[in-house]
Amino acid sequence: MSPRWSPALGSAAAGLLLAGAAHPIVAGRIAGWVGLSAGAPVPVDRLLWLAEHHLLLALAGFALAGGLGLGLGVLAARAGGGRLRGPIDALAAAAQAAPPVAVIGLALPVLGFGAPPTLLALAAYGLMPVLRATSDALETVPEEVRAAATAMGLTPAQVFWRVDLPLAAGPILAALRVVMVLAVATAAVGALAGAPTLGTPIVVGLQNQNGLPLLQGGAAAAALAFLSDAVVLALMAALRRPEDPP
Repeated sequence: MSPRWSPALGSAAAGLLLAGAAHPIVAGRIAGWVGLSAGAPVPVDRLLWLAEHHLLLALAGFALAGGLGLGLGVLAARAGGGRLRGPIDALAAAAQAAPPVAVIGLALPVLGFGAPPTLLALAAYGLMPVLRATSDALETVPEEVRAAATAMGLTPAQVFWRVDLPLAAGPILAALRVVMVLAVATAAVGALAGAPTLGTPIVVGLQNQNGLPLLQGGAAAAALAFLSDAVVLALMAALRRPEDPP
C-alpha cells in the first residue's frame, strides 16, 4: 500500500470505530462503564436518517463557504483587488470570530427555523480558511511565470486557469479539506434551530438527562467528520501525481 493512502486509511479507521461506538448496544455498554444515565437509545435507522440529513446540510454549507472563499480570495489576490485585501480579511475574520451558535441565534428571527440559519453559520465559519489560503497561494505564484505565459500568447483568463490555479492548488485543496471537516463537525449545532442533524440526539439527551442518545449523537457526528475527511484525503491522494511530494 502506497504511503500516500495512509492518512485516508487512518481517518477511515477512526470514523468506523466511532460509528461502531454509536450503535445502541455498544453505546449502552460504554454509558454503563462511564456511569452515564442510560434511558432509551436512538435506533440505528433513526441515526442513519439523521446522518443523511446532517451530511447534506454540511455539504451545502461547505459549498457556500468554499465558493465564497474562493471568489473573495481570487478578488483579494488580483492586482485590481489588492486594495480590498484588508477589508476582505477583516470581514472573514469577523465572520469566523462569531460562534456558530450565536450566528444561528441572531439569524433565527430573520431566516426562521431549520436549515437556513445553520447554512449561514456554516458559511461564515468556513469562509476564512479558504479565503486566506486562496489569496496567499495566488500571491506566491512567481511573476516571471505569469510573464512567460503571457509572452507565449495566453490571455489573462488562460494564465489564471492554466498557470495560477495549478500552482496554487495544493494550499487551496488543503484549506477546502479543513473546511469540509469543520462543516461536518459544526453542522450538529443545526439541531438548535430545529434542523434534523446528529446534534438532535445530543439536544434530546441533555433535555431528558439521558446520556445514551447524547453519547450516540456525539460519536456518530465525530464518525461522520472522520469519514468525510477520509474521502477528501483519498480524493487528494488519487489526484496527486507520482512526482509530487507526499
